[in-house]
Amino acid sequence: MLAALGFSTIGIFLLLTMTKRVSVLVALVLLPVLAALAGGFAGELGEMVLDGLSTVAPTGIMIAFAVLYFSLMVDAGLFDPLIRGILRVARNDPARITVGTAVLTMCVALDGDGASTFLITVSALLPVYKRLGMSPLVLSGVVCLAAGVMNMIPWGGPTVRAMAALKLDSSEVFTPVLPAMGCGLAWVLLASYLIGRRERRSLGALTPQGEVDAGAERDGCEQPTRTVGDGPGTPWVPAQPRTWLSIFNLVLTIALLVSLVLEVMPLPVLFALAFTLALLVNRPTWEGQQALLEKHAKSVVLVTTMIFAAGVFTGVLTGTKMISEMAEAFVSVVPDSLGGHLPVLVAVTGMPLSLAFTPDAYYFGVLPVLSETAAGFGTDQAEVARAAILGQMTTGFPLSPLTASTFILIGMSGVQLGEHQRFIFRWAFATTLVMTAAALLTGAFSL
Repeated sequence: MLAALGFSTIGIFLLLTMTKRVSVLVALVLLPVLAALAGGFAGELGEMVLDGLSTVAPTGIMIAFAVLYFSLMVDAGLFDPLIRGILRVARNDPARITVGTAVLTMCVALDGDGASTFLITVSALLPVYKRLGMSPLVLSGVVCLAAGVMNMIPWGGPTVRAMAALKLDSSEVFTPVLPAMGCGLAWVLLASYLIGRRERRSLGALTPQGEVDAGAERDGCEQPTRTVGDGPGTPWVPAQPRTWLSIFNLVLTIALLVSLVLEVMPLPVLFALAFTLALLVNRPTWEGQQALLEKHAKSVVLVTTMIFAAGVFTGVLTGTKMISEMAEAFVSVVPDSLGGHLPVLVAVTGMPLSLAFTPDAYYFGVLPVLSETAAGFGTDQAEVARAAILGQMTTGFPLSPLTASTFILIGMSGVQLGEHQRFIFRWAFATTLVMTAAALLTGAFSL
């Protein structure tokens, strides 16, 4: 019963949000509450919700300060050289812009943290997309693909969980899938070009100066402008901060990123300290500080409320044991005839299952059961682990409503979860299929 209730809750959630019947925030909070009441957990509901909120609280705090920090850096012009470089190479061609987006995301994602990857890449590239009139769905989609494949690195979430759950090391799990990961990255670059070429056709011709022709404005989004002393409505041009301030911002940002990778302090503490220091130096007056907070308050509220709502969703589904029952139900329906082909089955189904299972639920709940089942058919457990990291929470994590970083990506890009999922799902699933085929050909696991 609990498994059926859990699958029904997630299915209704996806249906309501993808068809825009209700907002994601409403669905994330009300649906699990109704499911808990239907399952007879009314007396434990408050405790489960608080547990879920407590779990995502550090992420919510980190995102609040991180959004403010990178918004301040964008206002200060820190990313303008990067934007100019991308525009120079891309020559205002949407196809080249999307490939550049994928390359930048792959580089930033080396830190293994999806949240910081989305914060940095979207902050840096959203002005470029807006300037050219490109759809923000293209930005969120391409970043999703590139960050998803890069999430396979040994210090990334999926690989770490898989190694911990099955007590394996990186040489057994990650090293054999390196060729498949390389093929996945190559496919992402190709997919990014194809998406960009389609966007180029939808935008129409660009003028020689790089301005979008009339009619390129779409999705209700005007071409952005940045005021640089000439009054509102002037075309986008790079900001002109003082040299010493630019150097300070660059050094502070590099120090922050290095500290994030080395885990010098908890991430919420690092972002809180970095933002307050940057705010003090860049906006030394009370009026300037208040103006910046008021300007970006909307972005902070939109992202953090989604994260806390996701905490309610996962807290209830975990506390009621719906997720663990869903995991057992899934494994029980695997027929014996497919037992010897479990690695391929795990790889192919991993990405869609990321929409139904949290990372911890899948890797610590489903994966051990799958690996034991596979061992009974003579399949190495390491093969199942390799298959798991090819799809579940790799190309799926920037799509899953059960992952907080998904809401960072869509919140900062300004797109709806359902639109994002519809736009990029088939490309993400194709990425999983490409890597699965490459893993089979290179012997990472057998058919």
